[in-house]
Amino acid sequence: MGADAGNGTGNGKVALVTGASRGAGAGIARGLGELGYTVYVTGRTIAPGDAKGWDGSVLPGTVAETAALVTERGGKGIAVLCDHSDDAQVAKVFEQIMAEQGRLDVLVNNAAFIHHQLIEKMPFWEKELAAQGILDVGLRSAYVASWHAARIMVPQGSGIIAMVSSFGASCYMHGPAYGAQKAGLDKLAHDMEHDLRGTGVTAVSLWLGPQITERALIAAKTNPEQYEGFMAMAENPEFSGHVIDAIAAAPNRDDLSGQTLVVAEVARELGIKDRGHDRPSHREMLGSPRPKNPAAVY
Repeated sequence: MGADAGNGTGNGKVALVTGASRGAGAGIARGLGELGYTVYVTGRTIAPGDAKGWDGSVLPGTVAETAALVTERGGKGIAVLCDHSDDAQVAKVFEQIMAEQGRLDVLVNNAAFIHHQLIEKMPFWEKELAAQGILDVGLRSAYVASWHAARIMVPQGSGIIAMVSSFGASCYMHGPAYGAQKAGLDKLAHDMEHDLRGTGVTAVSLWLGPQITERALIAAKTNPEQYEGFMAMAENPEFSGHVIDAIAAAPNRDDLSGQTLVVAEVARELGIKDRGHDRPSHREMLGSPRPKNPAAVY
């Protein structure tokens, strides 16, 4: 089982997690399911084999499988096939949510294009130009989804928009495109907070630590000695789902809004644990988020 779970009785809250066929997105969706959410799960994978690991092996996970696990863990999972590079498809997702639920409490912007050369150790100009696709599906797509979410959340006077970011926004990680996408997510949350201030809607960007995902499990099996330390400190992705829920309910959520938050740190602040454990921050090794800037220029 994943992180510390809720009672699974249903809490009436509705979430959308983008790019949740597998990986961190699927784990966040499962974590929200453990807390009783109705979770809409978007992604492109409808049949196993559509995605491959770094070694070429088939990665498990589909939108339907993630939705089923959300339900199994106490929530209600709803799978929606969506390519987040297509604005019309994204708009239809929000139309469906409003038609079926009439509200949206949580948006988790996790969808991102993962190029097959992402973790190869080479300069950016030697990688295929297609590696920049993470700026389209990852950064731009987060803006589009947030635009739709804000048009629902602001009138209802509540909600949280969470960006799935990483320490790659600060340090060199996987090359310039990846870093720019993560830094861009942080800035989206920062500036969205300015516009959302006073509406009851929170916007945050979250720096996740190393994640126990399908790709990580394959790597650990292939190179057990190299990944032994990694797996010991890695976060269960359900953990981030629980943290997002805690931020949304926190008495100081207005202060947290607009910030880039290290998941391990804000979890300790809000009393959330991952399978009973606190997780390390990695701030000293990988860098610190930029603080909120009160200046505003129109």
